[in-house]
Amino acid sequence: MLLIHPPVAKPCEPPPGLARLAGAFRDHGIGYRLLDANLEGILWLMARKGLPHDRWTVRGVKNLHRNLALLRNHRSYDHFDRYKRAVMDINHLVETAGLPRARISLANYQQQGFSPVRSEDLIRAAEHPEENVFYPYFSSALPEAMEKDPPSVVGFSLNFLSQALCTFAMLGFIRKHCPGVKLILGGGLITSWMRKPDWKNPFEGLADLLVAGPGEEALLSLAGCRTENTNFPCPEYGDLPLLDYLSPQVVLPYSASNGCYWNRCSFCPERAEGNPYIQTPPEKAVEDIRGLARRHHAVLVHLLDNAVSPALMDALALHPPSPPWYGFARITDRLADPEFCMALKKIRLCDAQTGGGIRGPGRDRQGRERDRSRNGIARAEKPENRRNFDVRLSSFRHSRRNPRRCPQNS
Repeated sequence: MLLIHPPVAKPCEPPPGLARLAGAFRDHGIGYRLLDANLEGILWLMARKGLPHDRWTVRGVKNLHRNLALLRNHRSYDHFDRYKRAVMDINHLVETAGLPRARISLANYQQQGFSPVRSEDLIRAAEHPEENVFYPYFSSALPEAMEKDPPSVVGFSLNFLSQALCTFAMLGFIRKHCPGVKLILGGGLITSWMRKPDWKNPFEGLADLLVAGPGEEALLSLAGCRTENTNFPCPEYGDLPLLDYLSPQVVLPYSASNGCYWNRCSFCPERAEGNPYIQTPPEKAVEDIRGLARRHHAVLVHLLDNAVSPALMDALALHPPSPPWYGFARITDRLADPEFCMALKKIRLCDAQTGGGIRGPGRDRQGRERDRSRNGIARAEKPENRRNFDVRLSSFRHSRRNPRRCPQNS
């Protein structure tokens, strides 16, 4: 089985979805290979020949290897101006290489004449993959990946709109050149599409299977394996080029849950899509994080949960991972406790993105009373909690761009 992470998404950390599937396959003894086509494609694009000879582009080409080395060296992050210039030069090369057919950045892909929210355009992208800017890359990389050990199944992890057109172009290329291969689409964006009340599959004949939600059970069933206890596989990052990502050493993403434990915010897609909340036992999550960080020498852990649960925070406080970590958390009564906030500091929480889900006073724009139970948090809870939490975080909040500035050094 070949699993692919398609362009374009931020190339600063390995794809967590593929790593989680790899962990499930490893646990069940299923052979697999991973291809981060996003990272490879972006690196190929910025080194593309025949770029214009304006001053900025010439400087970017000349300094490309030095700029990449800067982004992969933690010492460079102490000099923000140098870091900013390196990112701008690299992003300019990516953008210039895509013109005139597409506008591309390190985090986005827009192709002239194609829209990622129109199924007709996605099908057209599959029918004419040669019109995709990344075609010279994947028309070579995909046959090479499939010739070494021909897979019977190829899966794509499609999570963002910026990946949609490239995903379907690669899908169409494989369908044309390897018609016997089973093609599967999964990921966050596919889940959102399939959970719409009026969903009808417009991609029949192009993709053999679309998977909504976590893909472990569906893919293991496809491989003929029993699917009990598939909710909590430890991710496997060893098959990905961890040192090639545009970050200082290794940043490890980790998801300790699916869905959201609060699940009451009216604006949240988890609620709208009816995604159930499934949490990895906090003790296992902490054990996974500590083991992964130690094995891969991670300098930063990125918790991907919609909201880090209070139970996981407590477990992290009791058994902190070695590297700094960050994630999103709701503003709760737990964060009104100064001692708990100081404990978060001691366990090297380096950035907490907080949210309360509050909007306006007690009524909506039509003057109707708003149901506060569907907000992220009651208004009365917010001021004290936010004040305490901000005071405690102010001494060690930092940008993820500089993980060296951990709490104990602040």
